[in-house]
Amino acid sequence: MSKLLVLLLATGASMYAQSNFATLSGKLQDPAQTPISGARVTVTAKTTAAARQTSTNYQGLFEVPNLVPGEYSLQVSADGFADLKRDVVLEVGQHMGLDLSLQLGGKYETVSVIASAESLNTQDASIGEVVEPKSIQDLPLNGRMLIDLALTVPDAHVSHGAQTGDMSPLYWRPGQRSALTIGGNRPDANFYLLDGVTNTDPTFNTMNLSLSPDAVQEFQVQTGSYSAALAAAR
Repeated sequence: MSKLLVLLLATGASMYAQSNFATLSGKLQDPAQTPISGARVTVTAKTTAAARQTSTNYQGLFEVPNLVPGEYSLQVSADGFADLKRDVVLEVGQHMGLDLSLQLGGKYETVSVIASAESLNTQDASIGEVVEPKSIQDLPLNGRMLIDLALTVPDAHVSHGAQTGDMSPLYWRPGQRSALTIGGNRPDANFYLLDGVTNTDPTFNTMNLSLSPDAVQEFQVQTGSYSAALAAAR
């Protein structure tokens, strides 16, 4: 059965939640495809210049969790190898995995990777789509109802029921448009998270707080095969 899970990322929010933040992980090898252990990995946010550092383990693996979605600069360095730099863009709830290779070189050599990172999700089997900042800023919204942008996700359309009041006026909630259906499923199967915290009315499964588009950076609509972290939140 299909269900809709909407994850909202409000700008300027500081509340922690595993399901809302992004994770950057990777595997580091040399030209002979041998893992490089002890390499220094630095992830720097372009908007704030805040940096996170970690090191690769004996298998050449690294992971930087709990990153606020946005643009980052990744730098990898190890003794005897040229530094590697590349830019990545992390989306809300994304787990990006990279396969990296360092070239032999001097201490002051740097290899910059211009190509964008792989956009396919190779870390879990969740199904969904992110509504990015450009869509929120540029697409027209009648009444500035952010939830309407969820209709840009494939297989989503407007439904009816208690969420809109077209079946029973007693249940109608002014300012709410939560009657979305995914794959023919009922709107009362939807579940909403705001910065990783439930934003769902427990009675009718409508969205409790409808944020202004100006207060939201991006949001993700997941339609199936949720990760364990999201299943726990639900």
